[in-house]
Amino acid sequence: MGQFFGQLDHAGSSVCADDSGASTALRVARSHCQLARRKEGERGFTLIELMVAVMVAAVLLAIAVPSFRSIMVSSRLNTSVNDLIASLNTARMEAIKTNSGVLFCSNSASTNTNTTDPKDAALGSKCGTDTGAVIATIGSTPTVVRAGPALTTGAIQVSGNVQALHYGGDGLARAVGQSTLYGGTVAKICSSSLTSNNIRTVTMTGGSILVTAPSSGGCP
Repeated sequence: MGQFFGQLDHAGSSVCADDSGASTALRVARSHCQLARRKEGERGFTLIELMVAVMVAAVLLAIAVPSFRSIMVSSRLNTSVNDLIASLNTARMEAIKTNSGVLFCSNSASTNTNTTDPKDAALGSKCGTDTGAVIATIGSTPTVVRAGPALTTGAIQVSGNVQALHYGGDGLARAVGQSTLYGGTVAKICSSSLTSNNIRTVTMTGGSILVTAPSSGGCP
């Protein structure tokens, strides 16, 4: 008849052994022994291990959350600038398409209407407070062709004034009331929620070429 016996390994735990001829009683005893071994290996977390895991998670969150917030604000800043540039390109293409004057709106009402040309003044008066909007004459009526991006709410703001630009049928921009092609700063968009690299400056050369440059500084 087969034999069943228990031995102690080097860690002091029970080791079960049997042969194929074990009796029913011995097989039951062997089964209990194997179950005890399985339970011995199924350990849960201790309180100390749980506390360490919670502390590590808290440290990771403290590092990740501010970084994630900065990434989100920076993305919104870039999106706003891209929307502004899209408005400038829309104004240029609309002027070429219609072969007539199209206005890119400033956030300064007096700048938008600072012209002796009644047609340009009518376009400027349509701007209202929609900074970066594009106004074209449809039929005989000044009409908003493209609304401006949201630049005065939340974390994204305009620093100073946006330049009002008049695009002629040649697709080139001039400051409202001026006859020479515009060259200079079109807009500065900034965020007070970022500590660095928080300004995007859009400049124009030759009345059409746009360049965006990042920088750091105060944001009103």
